Amino acid sequence: MNSLKETLKGRDFLSLHDFTPQQIALMIDFAAQLKQMQKRGEPHELLRGQSLGMIFQKSSTRTRVSFEVGIYQLGGRGLFLSPSDIQMGRGESIADTARVLERYLDGIMIRTFDQSEVEELAANASIPVINGLTDLLHPTQVIADLQTVKEYKVKLAGLKMAFVGDGNNVCHALLHGCAKTGMHISVASPEGYLPKEEIVAEARQDALETGASITITTNPEEAVAGADVLYTDVWASMGQESEQLDRMKVFEPYQLNDRLTAMAAPDYIFLHCLPAHRGEEMTAEIIDGPHSVVFDEAENRLHAHKAIMALLMAK
Repeated sequence: MNSLKETLKGRDFLSLHDFTPQQIALMIDFAAQLKQMQKRGEPHELLRGQSLGMIFQKSSTRTRVSFEVGIYQLGGRGLFLSPSDIQMGRGESIADTARVLERYLDGIMIRTFDQSEVEELAANASIPVINGLTDLLHPTQVIADLQTVKEYKVKLAGLKMAFVGDGNNVCHALLHGCAKTGMHISVASPEGYLPKEEIVAEARQDALETGASITITTNPEEAVAGADVLYTDVWASMGQESEQLDRMKVFEPYQLNDRLTAMAAPDYIFLHCLPAHRGEEMTAEIIDGPHSVVFDEAENRLHAHKAIMALLMAK
Protein backbone atom coordinates (compact mmCIF):
# COMPACT_ATOMS: atom_id res chain seq x y z
CA MET A 1 0.00 0.00 0.00
CA ASN A 2 2.83 2.40 0.78
CA SER A 3 4.18 2.13 -2.75
CA LEU A 4 0.68 2.84 -4.10
CA LYS A 5 0.42 5.85 -1.80
CA GLU A 6 3.67 7.16 -3.22
CA THR A 7 2.09 7.32 -6.67
CA LEU A 8 -0.44 9.87 -5.38
CA LYS A 9 1.92 12.27 -3.59
CA GLY A 10 1.91 15.69 -5.20
CA ARG A 11 -0.76 14.73 -7.76
CA ASP A 12 -3.62 16.96 -8.85
CA PHE A 13 -7.17 15.68 -8.40
CA LEU A 14 -9.03 16.97 -11.44
CA SER A 15 -10.96 13.94 -12.73
CA LEU A 16 -11.36 10.32 -11.65
CA HIS A 17 -10.48 9.39 -15.22
CA ASP A 18 -6.88 10.40 -14.39
CA PHE A 19 -6.42 7.63 -11.78
CA THR A 20 -6.08 3.87 -11.91
CA PRO A 21 -8.68 1.56 -10.37
CA GLN A 22 -6.12 0.68 -7.70
CA GLN A 23 -5.53 4.33 -6.80
CA ILE A 24 -9.26 5.01 -6.53
CA ALA A 25 -9.74 1.89 -4.39
CA LEU A 26 -7.00 3.20 -2.10
CA MET A 27 -8.76 6.56 -1.73
CA ILE A 28 -12.04 4.84 -0.82
CA ASP A 29 -10.45 2.45 1.67
CA PHE A 30 -8.30 5.18 3.21
CA ALA A 31 -11.41 7.34 3.67
CA ALA A 32 -13.06 4.44 5.53
CA GLN A 33 -9.94 4.02 7.67
CA LEU A 34 -9.86 7.72 8.60
CA LYS A 35 -13.57 7.58 9.45
CA GLN A 36 -12.99 4.72 11.87
CA MET A 37 -10.07 6.53 13.45
CA GLN A 38 -12.20 9.59 14.03
CA LYS A 39 -15.04 7.50 15.49
CA ARG A 40 -12.55 5.93 17.92
CA GLY A 41 -11.15 9.31 18.87
CA GLU A 42 -7.73 8.49 17.42
CA PRO A 43 -5.80 11.55 16.20
CA HIS A 44 -4.73 11.44 12.57
CA GLU A 45 -2.80 14.66 12.04
CA LEU A 46 -1.21 13.54 8.80
CA LEU A 47 -0.91 17.10 7.48
CA ARG A 48 0.25 18.83 10.65
CA GLY A 49 1.29 22.42 9.96
CA GLN A 50 0.13 22.41 6.35
CA SER A 51 -2.24 24.94 4.77
CA LEU A 52 -5.01 24.43 2.21
CA GLY A 53 -6.32 27.35 0.15
CA MET A 54 -10.03 26.91 -0.61
CA ILE A 55 -11.17 28.94 -3.63
CA PHE A 56 -14.94 29.22 -3.90
CA GLN A 57 -16.26 30.83 -7.06
CA LYS A 58 -19.50 28.92 -6.30
CA SER A 59 -21.15 28.83 -2.88
CA SER A 60 -21.32 25.56 -0.95
CA THR A 61 -22.40 23.91 2.28
CA ARG A 62 -20.90 20.41 2.30
CA THR A 63 -17.75 21.17 0.28
CA ARG A 64 -16.87 24.22 2.38
CA VAL A 65 -17.46 22.60 5.76
CA SER A 66 -15.99 19.18 4.94
CA PHE A 67 -12.74 20.55 3.53
CA GLU A 68 -12.30 23.13 6.29
CA VAL A 69 -13.06 20.67 9.09
CA GLY A 70 -11.10 17.97 7.27
CA ILE A 71 -7.85 19.91 7.00
CA TYR A 72 -8.25 20.89 10.66
CA GLN A 73 -8.66 17.24 11.72
CA LEU A 74 -5.57 16.41 9.68
CA GLY A 75 -3.59 18.93 11.73
CA GLY A 76 -3.54 21.71 9.13
CA ARG A 77 -5.43 24.90 8.44
CA GLY A 78 -7.85 25.95 5.72
CA LEU A 79 -8.02 29.41 4.21
CA PHE A 80 -11.38 30.33 2.66
CA LEU A 81 -11.02 32.45 -0.48
CA SER A 82 -14.21 33.84 -2.00
CA PRO A 83 -14.48 35.87 -5.25
CA SER A 84 -14.38 39.03 -3.13
CA ASP A 85 -11.15 37.88 -1.46
CA ILE A 86 -9.03 37.18 -4.55
CA GLN A 87 -8.77 38.56 -8.06
CA MET A 88 -8.36 35.30 -9.95
CA GLY A 89 -9.64 35.62 -13.50
CA ARG A 90 -10.55 39.27 -13.02
CA GLY A 91 -7.69 41.51 -11.97
CA GLU A 92 -5.13 38.70 -12.11
CA SER A 93 -4.69 35.77 -14.45
CA ILE A 94 -5.32 32.24 -13.24
CA ALA A 95 -1.69 31.38 -14.04
CA ASP A 96 -0.35 34.24 -11.93
CA THR A 97 -2.74 33.35 -9.10
CA ALA A 98 -1.39 29.79 -9.16
CA ARG A 99 2.23 30.96 -9.10
CA VAL A 100 1.55 33.20 -6.10
CA LEU A 101 -0.52 30.75 -4.07
CA GLU A 102 2.01 27.94 -4.48
CA ARG A 103 4.47 30.12 -2.52
CA TYR A 104 2.08 30.33 0.46
CA LEU A 105 0.15 27.08 0.51
CA ASP A 106 0.61 23.30 0.48
CA GLY A 107 -2.52 22.58 -1.56
CA ILE A 108 -5.45 24.27 -3.30
CA MET A 109 -9.07 23.18 -3.49
CA ILE A 110 -11.17 25.06 -6.04
CA ARG A 111 -14.93 25.05 -6.64
CA THR A 112 -15.74 26.96 -9.80
CA PHE A 113 -17.67 26.96 -13.06
CA ASP A 114 -15.38 26.03 -15.94
CA GLN A 115 -13.23 22.89 -15.88
CA SER A 116 -10.59 24.79 -17.85
CA GLU A 117 -10.04 27.10 -14.86
CA VAL A 118 -9.15 24.14 -12.65
CA GLU A 119 -6.89 22.70 -15.32
CA GLU A 120 -5.10 26.03 -15.85
CA LEU A 121 -4.63 26.47 -12.12
CA ALA A 122 -3.17 22.96 -11.85
CA ALA A 123 -0.92 23.46 -14.87
CA ASN A 124 0.68 26.50 -13.27
CA ALA A 125 0.87 25.46 -9.61
CA SER A 126 3.56 23.15 -8.26
CA ILE A 127 1.31 22.11 -5.35
CA PRO A 128 -1.68 19.73 -5.57
CA VAL A 129 -4.89 21.21 -6.95
CA ILE A 130 -8.18 19.50 -6.01
CA ASN A 131 -11.32 19.90 -8.11
CA GLY A 132 -14.06 20.59 -5.55
CA LEU A 133 -16.64 20.92 -8.35
CA THR A 134 -16.95 22.37 -11.84
CA ASP A 135 -19.86 22.44 -14.27
CA LEU A 136 -18.30 19.38 -15.92
CA LEU A 137 -17.20 17.17 -13.00
CA HIS A 138 -17.64 16.61 -9.26
CA PRO A 139 -15.03 13.93 -8.51
CA THR A 140 -14.60 14.49 -4.75
CA GLN A 141 -18.32 13.81 -4.27
CA VAL A 142 -18.03 10.45 -5.98
CA ILE A 143 -15.24 9.18 -3.73
CA ALA A 144 -17.66 9.74 -0.82
CA ASP A 145 -20.48 8.11 -2.82
CA LEU A 146 -18.44 4.99 -3.52
CA GLN A 147 -17.27 4.86 0.10
CA THR A 148 -20.93 4.89 1.15
CA VAL A 149 -21.91 2.15 -1.28
CA LYS A 150 -19.07 -0.03 -0.04
CA GLU A 151 -20.12 0.52 3.58
CA TYR A 152 -23.59 -0.80 2.82
CA LYS A 153 -22.86 -3.35 0.10
CA VAL A 154 -19.35 -4.50 1.13
CA LYS A 155 -18.18 -4.54 -2.48
CA LEU A 156 -18.44 -2.34 -5.56
CA ALA A 157 -17.55 -4.54 -8.54
CA GLY A 158 -20.60 -6.17 -10.08
CA LEU A 159 -23.19 -3.92 -8.46
CA LYS A 160 -25.57 -1.88 -10.61
CA MET A 161 -26.06 1.85 -10.07
CA ALA A 162 -28.87 3.75 -11.76
CA PHE A 163 -28.57 7.52 -12.12
CA VAL A 164 -31.87 9.11 -13.08
CA GLY A 165 -32.03 12.77 -14.01
CA ASP A 166 -29.85 15.44 -15.54
CA GLY A 167 -26.62 14.20 -17.15
CA ASN A 168 -24.67 16.77 -15.16
CA ASN A 169 -21.32 17.06 -13.36
CA VAL A 170 -22.27 14.50 -10.71
CA CYS A 171 -23.45 12.08 -13.37
CA HIS A 172 -20.20 12.56 -15.30
CA ALA A 173 -18.07 11.83 -12.24
CA LEU A 174 -20.21 8.79 -11.39
CA LEU A 175 -19.64 7.43 -14.89
CA HIS A 176 -15.89 7.63 -14.29
CA GLY A 177 -16.12 6.30 -10.73
CA CYS A 178 -18.33 3.32 -11.53
CA ALA A 179 -16.27 2.40 -14.57
CA LYS A 180 -13.05 2.52 -12.56
CA THR A 181 -14.44 0.33 -9.77
CA GLY A 182 -16.24 -2.27 -11.89
CA MET A 183 -19.75 -1.08 -11.06
CA HIS A 184 -22.32 -1.25 -13.84
CA ILE A 185 -24.02 2.11 -14.34
CA SER A 186 -27.21 2.98 -16.20
CA VAL A 187 -27.99 6.64 -16.78
CA ALA A 188 -31.51 7.73 -17.72
CA SER A 189 -31.90 11.33 -18.89
CA PRO A 190 -34.29 13.12 -21.26
CA GLU A 191 -33.17 13.94 -24.78
CA GLY A 192 -31.10 17.09 -24.66
CA TYR A 193 -29.97 16.41 -21.10
CA LEU A 194 -27.91 13.24 -21.63
CA PRO A 195 -24.32 13.12 -20.31
CA LYS A 196 -21.65 14.52 -22.61
CA GLU A 197 -20.45 12.07 -25.23
CA GLU A 198 -16.77 12.66 -24.44
CA ILE A 199 -17.32 11.71 -20.79
CA VAL A 200 -19.26 8.59 -21.78
CA ALA A 201 -16.41 7.66 -24.13
CA GLU A 202 -13.88 8.05 -21.30
CA ALA A 203 -16.04 5.89 -19.03
CA ARG A 204 -16.35 3.18 -21.68
CA GLN A 205 -12.57 3.23 -22.05
CA ASP A 206 -12.16 2.90 -18.25
CA ALA A 207 -14.71 0.06 -18.15
CA LEU A 208 -12.62 -2.07 -20.50
CA GLU A 209 -10.18 -2.66 -17.64
CA THR A 210 -12.74 -3.51 -14.96
CA GLY A 211 -15.59 -5.22 -16.82
CA ALA A 212 -18.12 -2.55 -15.92
CA SER A 213 -20.98 -1.84 -18.30
CA ILE A 214 -22.15 1.64 -19.30
CA THR A 215 -25.77 2.14 -20.38
CA ILE A 216 -27.14 5.50 -21.51
CA THR A 217 -30.88 5.64 -22.09
CA THR A 218 -33.89 7.96 -22.05
CA ASN A 219 -35.97 5.26 -20.34
CA PRO A 220 -35.92 5.53 -16.51
CA GLU A 221 -37.60 2.14 -16.06
CA GLU A 222 -34.82 0.45 -18.04
CA ALA A 223 -32.15 2.19 -15.97
CA VAL A 224 -33.69 1.40 -12.59
CA ALA A 225 -34.53 -2.26 -13.27
CA GLY A 226 -32.67 -4.45 -10.77
CA ALA A 227 -30.42 -1.63 -9.57
CA ASP A 228 -28.60 -1.99 -6.24
CA VAL A 229 -28.05 1.76 -5.95
CA LEU A 230 -30.36 4.56 -7.06
CA TYR A 231 -28.99 8.08 -7.45
CA THR A 232 -30.52 11.36 -8.48
CA ASP A 233 -29.68 15.06 -8.33
CA VAL A 234 -31.51 18.36 -8.62
CA TRP A 235 -33.08 19.06 -11.99
CA ALA A 236 -31.66 22.59 -12.18
CA SER A 237 -28.13 23.02 -10.88
CA MET A 238 -26.53 26.24 -9.66
CA GLY A 239 -26.63 28.80 -12.46
CA GLN A 240 -29.61 27.12 -14.17
CA GLU A 241 -32.33 28.67 -12.02
CA SER A 242 -33.89 30.46 -15.01
CA GLU A 243 -34.54 27.03 -16.57
CA GLN A 244 -36.29 25.63 -13.50
CA LEU A 245 -39.90 25.68 -14.77
CA ASP A 246 -39.00 24.26 -18.17
CA ARG A 247 -36.86 21.56 -16.62
CA MET A 248 -39.60 20.50 -14.19
CA LYS A 249 -41.87 19.67 -17.13
CA VAL A 250 -39.16 17.75 -18.99
CA PHE A 251 -37.93 15.80 -15.96
CA GLU A 252 -41.29 14.93 -14.38
CA PRO A 253 -41.22 11.32 -15.73
CA TYR A 254 -37.77 10.92 -14.15
CA GLN A 255 -38.85 11.50 -10.55
CA LEU A 256 -37.76 8.71 -8.20
CA ASN A 257 -40.97 7.67 -6.48
CA ASP A 258 -42.57 4.50 -5.15
CA ARG A 259 -43.59 3.36 -8.65
CA LEU A 260 -40.14 3.69 -10.17
CA THR A 261 -38.11 2.47 -7.20
CA ALA A 262 -40.24 -0.70 -7.00
CA MET A 263 -38.35 -1.83 -10.11
CA ALA A 264 -34.99 -1.73 -8.31
CA ALA A 265 -33.50 -4.52 -6.20
CA PRO A 266 -35.47 -5.00 -2.96
CA ASP A 267 -32.47 -3.94 -0.86
CA TYR A 268 -31.45 -0.93 -2.96
CA ILE A 269 -29.90 2.12 -1.32
CA PHE A 270 -30.75 5.68 -2.32
CA LEU A 271 -28.07 8.35 -2.81
CA HIS A 272 -28.31 12.09 -3.45
CA CYS A 273 -25.44 14.56 -3.32
CA LEU A 274 -27.69 17.25 -1.74
CA PRO A 275 -29.22 19.79 -1.55
CA ALA A 276 -32.43 17.93 -2.41
CA HIS A 277 -35.83 19.20 -3.53
CA ARG A 278 -38.55 16.93 -2.17
CA GLY A 279 -41.44 16.62 -4.59
CA GLU A 280 -39.18 17.22 -7.59
CA GLU A 281 -36.34 14.82 -8.41
CA MET A 282 -37.58 12.41 -5.73
CA THR A 283 -40.50 12.21 -3.34
CA ALA A 284 -40.15 12.71 0.40
CA GLU A 285 -41.00 9.03 0.86
CA ILE A 286 -37.82 8.05 -0.97
CA ILE A 287 -35.27 10.43 0.54
CA ASP A 288 -36.73 10.09 4.04
CA GLY A 289 -37.51 6.38 3.71
CA PRO A 290 -35.69 3.23 4.86
CA HIS A 291 -33.58 2.88 1.70
CA SER A 292 -32.08 6.37 1.96
CA VAL A 293 -28.48 6.73 3.11
CA VAL A 294 -28.03 10.34 2.01
CA PHE A 295 -26.89 11.67 5.37
CA ASP A 296 -24.29 8.94 5.78
CA GLU A 297 -23.23 9.90 2.26
CA ALA A 298 -23.01 13.56 3.28
CA GLU A 299 -20.94 12.67 6.36
CA ASN A 300 -18.58 10.67 4.20
CA ARG A 301 -17.69 13.82 2.28
CA LEU A 302 -15.60 14.74 5.32
CA HIS A 303 -13.68 11.47 5.36
CA ALA A 304 -13.31 11.20 1.58
CA HIS A 305 -11.94 14.73 1.39
CA LYS A 306 -9.51 14.00 4.21
CA ALA A 307 -8.29 10.93 2.35
CA ILE A 308 -7.77 12.88 -0.87
CA MET A 309 -5.92 15.68 0.91
CA ALA A 310 -3.76 13.35 2.98
CA LEU A 311 -2.74 11.23 -0.01
CA LEU A 312 -2.00 14.15 -2.34
CA MET A 313 -0.47 16.61 0.11
CA ALA A 314 1.69 14.14 2.05
CA LYS A 315 5.33 15.21 2.25
